Amino acid sequence: MRPGSGGQVLTLDSLVRLRRGFRTPGDPLRLPLPEGMAAPLGCDAVAVPARFGPLLRSRLPQVGCVYADETHWWWIVPSDSDYALEWPAPARYATGATIPAAPTVPDLIHRPDGSLPYTPPIPLFLALCRLTGTTPTWSRPVSA
Repeated sequence: MRPGSGGQVLTLDSLVRLRRGFRTPGDPLRLPLPEGMAAPLGCDAVAVPARFGPLLRSRLPQVGCVYADETHWWWIVPSDSDYALEWPAPARYATGATIPAAPTVPDLIHRPDGSLPYTPPIPLFLALCRLTGTTPTWSRPVSA
């Protein structure tokens, strides 16, 4: 493009921002952290059916950021909180706190005091196991 031709020059940064602005149906969404929150351990999320959300919340001593819509609640946990844990069905573990094929980002329904967004994963895991009647993986008998 020649100078003075009246066309707009787009930088690579502008093109990347434009691409991020155009979502195609089925693209995963990332749960955004509230303003002022830091995630030094990275973020993953645990999705549970909405009917379990209030029951889990009442059983946890500490709750981080929680997002919800009509069908699911998403709990922000530190990255790699699935290491050596089999999250019981119907929970889904979402690496990178991404929501597959969601039309919009769900609403933030709980923001913790402080600057960290995390729900402690072990209490969340144990509460979910208890709620679903699942034996935690480390409690199962080992077969030789």
